[in-house]
Amino acid sequence: MATSAQQLNRFFQACDKLMNEKYMVADSRIEDVLRSIAESRALTDLFSAVTERFDYPSAKRLYLRFPASSTSFHGKAFLPEDRGEVLAFVFCLLVDIDAGRIKFDDFLLRYFYEDGSYTASFALFSDRMLRPFRDIVKECFPDVSQPVRDGSVAQKARIKNAAWETFTALAIEERARIKTLGLSSVDAIAGDMILSELIQAAGKNNLTAINALLSGYHYFLRALFLDGGKELIKASRELE
Repeated sequence: MATSAQQLNRFFQACDKLMNEKYMVADSRIEDVLRSIAESRALTDLFSAVTERFDYPSAKRLYLRFPASSTSFHGKAFLPEDRGEVLAFVFCLLVDIDAGRIKFDDFLLRYFYEDGSYTASFALFSDRMLRPFRDIVKECFPDVSQPVRDGSVAQKARIKNAAWETFTALAIEERARIKTLGLSSVDAIAGDMILSELIQAAGKNNLTAINALLSGYHYFLRALFLDGGKELIKASRELE
């Protein structure tokens, strides 16, 4: 069983991954952050305490704002001054995003608009909300620190992360390509479903599911006498 320090470090690592990874896998990373909280007694106690009397509906009205007398679709998000309320507010937002009560795409472009780009808007959200959220939790547990990686381990981690990003990008491109082939509605839906599941599996770094889905996709292409998929299969080998 993991120690309390190990559980806390999993939370910090999950926060770092969420902030540093691509926007397109943010949903699964938010799920990881919330799971790491649920698995830590120290963190569940902390967030139970800060949310116990926190008025989240009022906080949303106060800190998610639109300019007065403006017809602009774009507003701004703020954080409370109280550090405990910062934890409660961001935690509740993450729970709502994970549960689908807040549509993350719309939320980013509405309150963190940056050149109309989801990637840039997500970076702004990470800097303004996720970073303070993580740092305040760190200050609550000053005796816990993540182990320092040596250079070779860090380099391997960077290479592995790059491989996952490449694979995910190729899967997204393949999904877009299949839609342009003029397949029958049944075949188009089947191909899109496989690739959609593949992208989700990549977001969770689930190599077992990826291998199973790729096998199915390979036979899907062969059955329809279609080319393609080779780069995707090649990229999957770099994930092992």
